[in-house]
Amino acid sequence: MSPTDEPIDGPVPEAAAPKDSGKVARGWVVPAIIGSALMMQTLNATVITNALPAMARAFDVEPLRLNVAITVYMLSAAIFLPLSGWLADRFGARRVFMCSIVLYAAGSVACGFTQDLWQLVLARFAQGAAGATLAPVGRLVLLRTTPKTELVGAMSVLTMPALLGPVIGPVVGGAIVTFADWRWIFFLNLPVAVTGLFLVWRHVPNVREQQAPRVDIPGIVMTGLGLAALIFGFENLGRDALSPLAVAGLFGLGFASLGLYGWHAGHTPHAVIQLNIFRKATFRASVIGGAFMRVAMGANPFLLAMLLQVAFGMSAFAAGLMTFISAVGALVMKTTAPPILRRFGFRSVLLVNAVIVGVSFIAYSFFRPDWPHWAIMIVLGAGGFFRSLQFTSLNGMAYAEIESEEMSRAATTSSMVQQLVQSIGIGLSASLLHLLMTLQGRTRLTVEVVSPAFIVVGLVTMISMFWFIRLPADAGDEMNGRKPA
Repeated sequence: MSPTDEPIDGPVPEAAAPKDSGKVARGWVVPAIIGSALMMQTLNATVITNALPAMARAFDVEPLRLNVAITVYMLSAAIFLPLSGWLADRFGARRVFMCSIVLYAAGSVACGFTQDLWQLVLARFAQGAAGATLAPVGRLVLLRTTPKTELVGAMSVLTMPALLGPVIGPVVGGAIVTFADWRWIFFLNLPVAVTGLFLVWRHVPNVREQQAPRVDIPGIVMTGLGLAALIFGFENLGRDALSPLAVAGLFGLGFASLGLYGWHAGHTPHAVIQLNIFRKATFRASVIGGAFMRVAMGANPFLLAMLLQVAFGMSAFAAGLMTFISAVGALVMKTTAPPILRRFGFRSVLLVNAVIVGVSFIAYSFFRPDWPHWAIMIVLGAGGFFRSLQFTSLNGMAYAEIESEEMSRAATTSSMVQQLVQSIGIGLSASLLHLLMTLQGRTRLTVEVVSPAFIVVGLVTMISMFWFIRLPADAGDEMNGRKPA
């Protein structure tokens, strides 16, 4: 069903939307354009991870301290994420999406002009606030303009341009850091932003609710405060920046705020997040079960940067040439995911692939400086391939039981959880490295310090199987066009 065919009480595009929006929504154009805009985030995320050691030298701080530049982005995004669904319903998804692109590009420029760590932290906070609406609003446009039977394919198209960020990010970022100034890694977003802005304005329909719900200010404050406190708590867990009492206070504040929101949501019809959405088995398995997979995804780029650049002593460019192969594997998987899901179904794919992904992370712990580069790249490529299959499955299955009027809150809820658990992954990886250095009595990162962290990350991913195994065999079959056995 195209946006112009929606019933009067559902989401409809504004009159100013392009006349051909109904046609393009059925094809690959809209998801490809949205994915191209999202490429700014993925490009920035992979480039900054690869540039952390060089930035640490420029700011004269330890490399481990620079993970705050990643965490503060996620913290900011978590605070502002609850507003994204309401903004899209109130002002129209295309308008909000375009504003987010402009503000994200402005935040990137601010990051490029910073002179010390705390200026970078402030600029990254502003960048995260703008980026908070990019992914959920873009996903919301896709959900409201794509039939469920075509959603898995559309999600694959959506993520293919976004995956170009991880493909070219390590190589381009490594080249910039090695041969030029690291500040240019942030200026890379400008041409992407300009191109994305034009394409979104020209082709993406401005879907919106005719009667947007009232904004839930208390709920936004409680969820934003709770998520921010938990993210900052995980950032400082096991480290010396804050006292143990302060870290415990952050966790207490975070859990208390979210607990209070749970009571608030049960008594507020227009709550920003409807918790009863978690009663749907496919959404619960995708968001909660998938959270353990996303913890690993948050930790992996940071750990690989520390292993290859700090422990192995490789240049940023050489490390980028090594790690980009995992994104190539992920990109290849996007063309094969739909037929795999049609053949085996979501439940079987998620269960088997969870083991494969966990083992692939554990395999990274065996990397050593004397390994042939081609051997490391094969392992990284295989890991990227199967991780991509897992996330395509999780993202596609999440909305199998979601009704039209629940889409904005479902997209917002999913994005909030993803933001939280990825930041937990970064905080966990930094805390693990700090703990391993202490236990081994070392004063710098070595292979022996970093390698065990990959084993922990691999085991964490397998916890997700507890949620997947409880799914019915036909879970989400409507989404991938799978016929009953």
